Amino acid sequence: METLIGLSPIILMFVVMWFFIIRPAQKRQKQTASMQSSLKRGDRIVTVGGLHGTVDAVDDTTVFLTVGDNNRMQFERAAVARILSETN
Repeated sequence: METLIGLSPIILMFVVMWFFIIRPAQKRQKQTASMQSSLKRGDRIVTVGGLHGTVDAVDDTTVFLTVGDNNRMQFERAAVARILSETN
């Protein structure tokens, strides 16, 4: 019984960390993965490096972007940070 009482601050600290750090991070990770898997042609996006472009084509692991004066670039899906606007 004394061992459980002695461990209670450590257990309480882990529970608090779970709700304030680990759980929100997992939720953001799921949202990002969902966003990256829902990319489609015509979406205006921003990459992790800050490059703005329009999705030209999508395959299993990569995204082709049209940037600037019709320059076509290839990126990993994981490099897409966010979608600015979606096509209808």
